[in-house]
Amino acid sequence: MDKYSRISFTALGKAIILIAVIFSYTATPAVSQQADTVSVSDAIGNEKILTLTEAIHVAMANNSQVKRSLLSLRNADEQVRLAWSEVLPDISALATYTRNLEIPVNFVPAQFFDPEAPSGELVPLQFGTDNNWQGGLSVSQTLFRGEAIVGIGSSKVYKAVQSENLRATAQQIVTQTRIAYYNVLAAEEQYRLQKETVDRLQQNLEENKARQEAGLIDQYDVLQVQVQLGNQQPQLTQAKYTVEQAYRELSVVLGIPLEIDFNVQGNLNAFNVKSQQASEKVNEVLKKVDSMTPYQYTGPAMPMEQATDMRGDIRVLEKQNALKNREIKAIKSRFLPTLSANYNLNWTASQAGNPVFFGREDSRARSQTLGFTLSLPIFEGFERSANLSIAQIEKKDLEEQRRAAVRSAKNEIQSARESLDQAIETAPAREKALELAQEGYDRARTRLENGLGSQLDVTNAELQLRQAEANYAQMVSNYLSAKAQYDRAVGIVPFVDESRPTLND
Repeated sequence: MDKYSRISFTALGKAIILIAVIFSYTATPAVSQQADTVSVSDAIGNEKILTLTEAIHVAMANNSQVKRSLLSLRNADEQVRLAWSEVLPDISALATYTRNLEIPVNFVPAQFFDPEAPSGELVPLQFGTDNNWQGGLSVSQTLFRGEAIVGIGSSKVYKAVQSENLRATAQQIVTQTRIAYYNVLAAEEQYRLQKETVDRLQQNLEENKARQEAGLIDQYDVLQVQVQLGNQQPQLTQAKYTVEQAYRELSVVLGIPLEIDFNVQGNLNAFNVKSQQASEKVNEVLKKVDSMTPYQYTGPAMPMEQATDMRGDIRVLEKQNALKNREIKAIKSRFLPTLSANYNLNWTASQAGNPVFFGREDSRARSQTLGFTLSLPIFEGFERSANLSIAQIEKKDLEEQRRAAVRSAKNEIQSARESLDQAIETAPAREKALELAQEGYDRARTRLENGLGSQLDVTNAELQLRQAEANYAQMVSNYLSAKAQYDRAVGIVPFVDESRPTLND
């Protein structure tokens, strides 16, 4: 469906907007499938049409929230490596060389060399050599440190939290993209209907002027249409700006510049909410995405426990709770002793005259040491016990958050089901009303042309037809938006969750 006045690609619109590559570190396979490098120009094609699936792919690759979640997941990988560094050996090597340009001089009592020397007399004495080398290897290994051991497991749980957060973010972005896309279709449909109304009124005005000149009607009938036209034109202007705003909001969700011009694909007035197949090709993608997550109007609902277990926000809270348990273990481990081992291997060398690397065999020496350190914390104030109490309180808070999230999830699922059921139940009535309104308008026009009706009848029929078309399009928009919200409410969102459990699972 063409937009009312969106111009062809601007200079910025013609530029290829490269979509950021989804990183390969994700733990959600369905999200990682969006890793293709895509450009907006490739997605919309020469016709500047962006389908719903293309819009979802662009949003998954370019939305800032998804990118930030991916960065957090990469950060979690580094946190795992950081945790392992606490239990791996620390190896370092050191080598120094000192050249004495002048041998240091110290003063010592002269009696050291001459017992008969006066008391208090000092004589200069040089200590050292021209060249001095020192080098060594040091290895430190933690043998037991409870907090470090717990930290390894905690880092893996932390990564699981970020993985679930990525999944929840992807679910949210896909849902927002679908709703924003449907809002554009609804705004375009409202504009189309309003424009058709204005066009029909302008046509009626021209015809009535011709009838007035022929003496078939009086000036009042012409004035009546002029007033109606004047009332409808401001609504057309409002609908135009509503379309512009809807496109901007969609661009924000997609994460693309607002200057990029494109059109969406779909016709709400030709969409049948009860049919399994699209009646028109323009709605095939809409119907495909809508049917990716099954919904049975008359069948049994997905069990609430299964639905809530699939939700990203609840799974994030569960992982955070597991991470908090790890934190409590780490704090408790601070009461345990720490055991570490140290090994040192050193070489020293001294040499007079011209330097020879690390001296000669007779002027070089080696030493080795091996030590163990056992540290037992006895009293460090109330820091450890306070930190433990704080972590336990935060764990209870997470549990309370989960209970609240489950209650909210059940309400969202039920509300989405009711919105879907309402749209499905009202669809036949909306279809019938649209058929009757179209038939009534055609008859009113025929009666007026044959001199049997009045302009008032045509105007009323016109308003009823426009209202019926608007009501049907709004019903379809409500259904599609409710379906998107239902998919997210039950935690099974297209293009994010590959495995879609059925009611029998």
